[in-house]
Amino acid sequence: MSAMAAVLVRRLTQARDLPLPAYETADAAGLDLRAALPGGPLDLAPGARVLVPTGLEIALPPGHEGQVRPRSGLALRHGVTVLNAPGTIDADYRGEVKVILVNHGAEPFAIRHGDRIAQLVVAPVSRAAFVEVASLDETARGAGGFGSTGIGRSAVAGGAS
Repeated sequence: MSAMAAVLVRRLTQARDLPLPAYETADAAGLDLRAALPGGPLDLAPGARVLVPTGLEIALPPGHEGQVRPRSGLALRHGVTVLNAPGTIDADYRGEVKVILVNHGAEPFAIRHGDRIAQLVVAPVSRAAFVEVASLDETARGAGGFGSTGIGRSAVAGGAS
């Protein structure tokens, strides 16, 4: 079992009555984020998007990121998902965590104070250094992409199955 990363959290006034993010089961990967909307619900029309406040500010440990991901139940039942999934919260960000939701469903969707709207996965980040070279090594796949290895693929120059 890996060590648990400590995430410092500051609860803003609009979220004082909401529980802090928590894992709902022993092996859950994500912590639930809740909507902080004490002034009343937000109505999300079909095809619309909205920025939903959580009322939380966090300090992730160095070398980590927060990945904001959709909740599968909202996506399946209502067509509501995180628009930029996964959204990234950098370790040096100190503003309020907010979630961009979009309604791909056919019906309006009401987001209420305390609703679980997304998941937050805290994950380690690898940093990379880009090194410019004149050429790259050859692979079986080559430049094939955009479905070049999938079923029913169209012919893609240089692609492999």
